[in-house]
Amino acid sequence: MSHGMHFSDKQCPSSDEECKRMSKVPYASTIGSIMYAMICTHLDVSYALSVASKYQSNPCKSHYTLVKTILKYMRRTKAVFLIYGGEEELVVNGYTDASFQTDTDDSQSQLGFVFIINGGAIRWKSSKQATVTDSITEAEYIVESELQRKVFG
Repeated sequence: MSHGMHFSDKQCPSSDEECKRMSKVPYASTIGSIMYAMICTHLDVSYALSVASKYQSNPCKSHYTLVKTILKYMRRTKAVFLIYGGEEELVVNGYTDASFQTDTDDSQSQLGFVFIINGGAIRWKSSKQATVTDSITEAEYIVESELQRKVFG
């Protein structure tokens, strides 16, 4: 997703004419096709796809534009893949981040982490935090503590 793109329920069609027009768009089946490709080969589109999936029941033109952008990205990157190795020593890095109140509909923050071995991502997650936070510091503290609990028990 491009930086600065925001989606909410307020963008969903409200007029009968717009709902009828969007009902002809294969939104849900396209989401399903992207999801299949994401699981098999393109895990990097998981966040954008999760945002687009929220609006399957009532998508608008800008939501469908996001779906088409994901498809274009997948077409441009079909020859890109991960290669592990090249280092004699095993190097493991972990990164975490959180964004404050990403979802304007429910004020929840987005959390994410990634573990990298020798330059290739092996484990990652991006999801909404279960708790509503009051600051970016609190959101980042929660993602760090959740990750420590999962990794170290």
